[in-house]
Amino acid sequence: MSGLKRKFSVQTVLSALAAPALALVAAFVLSSAVIAATGKDPFHAFYVMIDFGSKSDSQVWIINKAIPYYLSAAAVAIGFRMNLFNIGVDGQYRVAAFFAAGVGGALSLPGVLQIPVIILTAMAVGALWAGIAGVLKTTRGVSEVITTIMLNSIAGSLIGYFLSEDRLAVKDGNLFHTPNIPAGSHFFTLPTNPDPIYGTVVIAVVIGLAYWFVLGRTRFGFDLRAVGRSESAAAASGVSVRRMVVTSMLLSGAVAGLVGMPTLLNKSFSYGTDFPTGVGFTGIAIALLGRNHPIGMALAALLWGFLERTGIQLEFEEYAQEIIGVMQGIIVLCVVIAYEIVRRQVLRRQQREVGEELSARASGGPGTEEKAGATA
Repeated sequence: MSGLKRKFSVQTVLSALAAPALALVAAFVLSSAVIAATGKDPFHAFYVMIDFGSKSDSQVWIINKAIPYYLSAAAVAIGFRMNLFNIGVDGQYRVAAFFAAGVGGALSLPGVLQIPVIILTAMAVGALWAGIAGVLKTTRGVSEVITTIMLNSIAGSLIGYFLSEDRLAVKDGNLFHTPNIPAGSHFFTLPTNPDPIYGTVVIAVVIGLAYWFVLGRTRFGFDLRAVGRSESAAAASGVSVRRMVVTSMLLSGAVAGLVGMPTLLNKSFSYGTDFPTGVGFTGIAIALLGRNHPIGMALAALLWGFLERTGIQLEFEEYAQEIIGVMQGIIVLCVVIAYEIVRRQVLRRQQREVGEELSARASGGPGTEEKAGATA
């Protein structure tokens, strides 16, 4: 019996390593083929990327860029674990950051009080914005995909309405932005050279730990994953499917509200017309790439930041600027396909082994189980 357990443990480890290894090799081969098709040397491109990405200023840039990407991926992953496709993270974090910036610019509290107020405001607004989709799904049966897409558009229109000089914004050159958050309410930074790392990396770490613990180590997380696997089975065991749908959307929206905090509290200190957009959609790719795992999503966010950073240098080397976008798409596709291939292979192997075991027991007679137990 111990030998059988050892066999299964070894096979499990090999299966876990096979998917990323297969994805890595496939992504490298396909990316090289695409670069070669443009008439450029793919090996020189990879050398430039590694050389430029390993510089200290690039490493700080990559980490700072990865913080909102990771938070966005975590927000998306909460919905994925519930079998919900929350593609409204982009609108949720933008409207949350806007109102949080408005509150931060209007208050003059000590930083130790004002920073939590700003963060809690962002989380509350993001949760409420996502909760609309959850309520519509449970009460009217409207797909969260449709509602979150519409809410993204509404969020942009709402921000555009209030972000004017005669309402909540001030004009600064050609830009409109909310009043600046006082200097005493700026988030701390980590003193690294040549540039500092945003202190909001701590928020990302806390969210990652909370995501791992709540979804993987609590009864609530078990119920959430059970509903995602089978709503009928979860309902039969006493879980309120409607309550879990709304709750998961609220949690996803609350985390989405934090996506804009690295920019708001560590960089711009206001919400303006130049505030970054599209981070929510990037989070979908990173969640897929990281397989909804907190560590996997962190590595995927760093990889995404690395590709964006080194893509700048590739343009100076006269490589096509679309190369990085193509590489990002190839990596995501390779990961998804590789994991599916490995999953099917593992399933076939398990079915074959179970069939062989049942056949052996059937042919061995009634005393086979006792003999097997004695041998083990």
